[in-house]
Amino acid sequence: MKINQFFKPALAVVLISSSFFIVSCEKDARTPPDMSFKTGSTYVSADVTLPMDTTIKVGITATKTEDELNTYNVSYAYDGATTTTTSQTFELTKDDEESYTKDVNITTRSVAGTEKWSFTITDKDGNTTVKSITLTVQ
Repeated sequence: MKINQFFKPALAVVLISSSFFIVSCEKDARTPPDMSFKTGSTYVSADVTLPMDTTIKVGITATKTEDELNTYNVSYAYDGATTTTTSQTFELTKDDEESYTKDVNITTRSVAGTEKWSFTITDKDGNTTVKSITLTVQ
């Protein structure tokens, strides 16, 4: 009987201790950078229908959340394609590690269809945020 009285509390301590260890070993959730489209009369910031050969301006503003900003990429896919073509990639400088802003001029094709433009910001830990707009060209 005395042995059981000793092992019950010891077993409880071991179980509680191991549950703290398991919880503390879980990988921390990473927070990707914040990014938003610029808005206003000179910017396109949402899906839109446009004529062929029209030039528009899309702007983004990105800010660091946990890790410094590292790269910015603009890519596009035509007519529902699942693979994208990179239009521009920028390695960010030391001055851009906390926040980054960029405007991109896009000229729609001279062919009717859809153009999905994706804007990606990546931090130094590899966390990414992607914002996209779809241009329907008529």
